[in-house]
Amino acid sequence: MSTSTTAVGSLEDILGRTHQVPPMHDFPTVDALLASFDDLVAAHPGIASSRRIGTSRLGEPIPMVSIGHGRRQHLLFAGVHPNEPIGFRMLQHLAALLCDDDALRESFDATWHLIPCIDPDGTRLNEGWYGDPTRRTVYARQFYRPAPNEQVEWTFPFAHKDAWFDQVLPETQALMRVIDEVKPQMMVSLHNAELGGVYYYLSEDVPGAVEALHAIPAGLGLPLDTGEPESPALQAIAPAVFGMLSTAGEYDYLEELGVDPTGSVGGESSSAYASRHGTVSLVAELPYWSHPAADDDTATDTAYRDVVLAKAAGLEEMGAVLGGILDEAAPDLTIRSPFLRASEAFVPMMSVIGGHERMRAERPECDRPATVAEVFSNDDLVRCFRLRYGGMLLRALDAEVAAGTATARVRRLRERMAEVYDAWTAEADAVEGLEVLDVNRLVGVQLGAALALARCLAAREEDAG
Repeated sequence: MSTSTTAVGSLEDILGRTHQVPPMHDFPTVDALLASFDDLVAAHPGIASSRRIGTSRLGEPIPMVSIGHGRRQHLLFAGVHPNEPIGFRMLQHLAALLCDDDALRESFDATWHLIPCIDPDGTRLNEGWYGDPTRRTVYARQFYRPAPNEQVEWTFPFAHKDAWFDQVLPETQALMRVIDEVKPQMMVSLHNAELGGVYYYLSEDVPGAVEALHAIPAGLGLPLDTGEPESPALQAIAPAVFGMLSTAGEYDYLEELGVDPTGSVGGESSSAYASRHGTVSLVAELPYWSHPAADDDTATDTAYRDVVLAKAAGLEEMGAVLGGILDEAAPDLTIRSPFLRASEAFVPMMSVIGGHERMRAERPECDRPATVAEVFSNDDLVRCFRLRYGGMLLRALDAEVAAGTATARVRRLRERMAEVYDAWTAEADAVEGLEVLDVNRLVGVQLGAALALARCLAAREEDAG
């Protein structure tokens, strides 16, 4: 039903719907998520249908649910990074809305294609924290993020200058087939961040979109994130709204920095692949935890250059600590677990990124005061990576111990890693001012962003004639 007397599906109506997401405090397992979509399809014959679009590397079927029969095609998929499950709840809520509200569904004249979980294998390795996503250190200890060449989002074909990537995953191939089949007008890759505020990636500055994307979190009492962006290569469209991350853009940035980029880039993104069909892509990045510094643009007495250099030093130190343990353990490691493969990829990357940041700090544009948000976000990136990658290395060593294959050296290194990790988690726990965000508000942002962009695209199409 409509949330107000305003037109169903209008931007005002959409903003109202973001407040009507029911209370949510956890995330579903893969089995529970897929079962909920099976039940939805069974309850709405003629409106919703499901079909298998591919198979995961471990043999799990990957379904897609299509809702409605409209002219426009919209594609949304969750689980692209399995430590980012807000999109699971968003797709559940969106699917129920579209099935239950005929007026809303018809107002968009669209067919909505929803992939509940594109990486079920990786998602299962995060399920240990899904039931209680409140404490950052508990989340990190059970964290899993695939190595870059095992991430669905970043294993699309890529060829740019001297770089080449064609190690496309089965899950990525499934997504490529769907993109080429439906040729979506809008595509939403459902990601989320960890700590800070709300920010977005948008492949095209669609009229009205930025205003809506800013209004949605403001209405839900969530801050924008105006701290350090994920990459210096990003181009800002507006505060907390960036052009899409691009491997080609990263390549060109590193090349300009004076670094050989060929060893630092891999595959391209879903957005870059879908651009061949004129698709407009959106990512809404949301944190589990917020902090008052997230949108504090007050200038500090600290030079931005010093902030970047401190981050570089922290990343390099972390890389040395984790790298020393991993290198010493390597001859005795017998289980090629996902945690080990991810550690072998991410641990060396810390020192490399630190070196790149040290070089960037010498640029003239770094000669300015840092804002409160920049100081916090740069400092917290080091904490974030310590928790993430220290936790995954521990899980790799734990796998050897649990299997009974750990040598005396591996057991000793596992204890050393545990001591280091305990110190890092104690430091993270000591950060004051963190607020645990209600899952329903986060779902509201992703829901509102997707519906608002769909409405803006429809309006642009109608204005064009």
